[in-house]
Amino acid sequence: MMLAAACGLLALLTWLFSGQVEDRVNPNRQVQSQMVNGAVEVVLDADRRGHFIASGSINDREVTFLVDTGATLVSVPEALADRLGLERRAPIRLETAAGTVQGWATELDEVRLGRIVQRQVRAAINPGRHDTVLLGMSFLRDLEMTQRDGQLRLVAE
Repeated sequence: MMLAAACGLLALLTWLFSGQVEDRVNPNRQVQSQMVNGAVEVVLDADRRGHFIASGSINDREVTFLVDTGATLVSVPEALADRLGLERRAPIRLETAAGTVQGWATELDEVRLGRIVQRQVRAAINPGRHDTVLLGMSFLRDLEMTQRDGQLRLVAE
């Protein structure tokens, strides 16, 4: 009886704390959007390292984004690109934090962050071994961005 109670308590604690750990890794699992003066506004909270990580979608498939204003293109990891069925077009050189690598140009039919949606977004398929999509300037360029007090405000006219 004591063993069953201890296992039940352990399961309950695991369930309670798993959401807190996930919120620390991705504080924007549920991206909040609102309409402000006819524009769509999304506000993202920084994670504990100051990065803006958020859930979103590519071609109606859920992904995790890392906002990267230093990236020219949206960068999709190769394994994820395969799962999404992305077409590899021309080979391209990618300058990454780990150095220069060969990737492939592609185009995303739709990229969605909250209620901000863009279509026919230029992107790169990156041979890196991670699951996070770098949300680069090919998506961000037409958005108004303001960073302040641990939040990033994105506005689409």
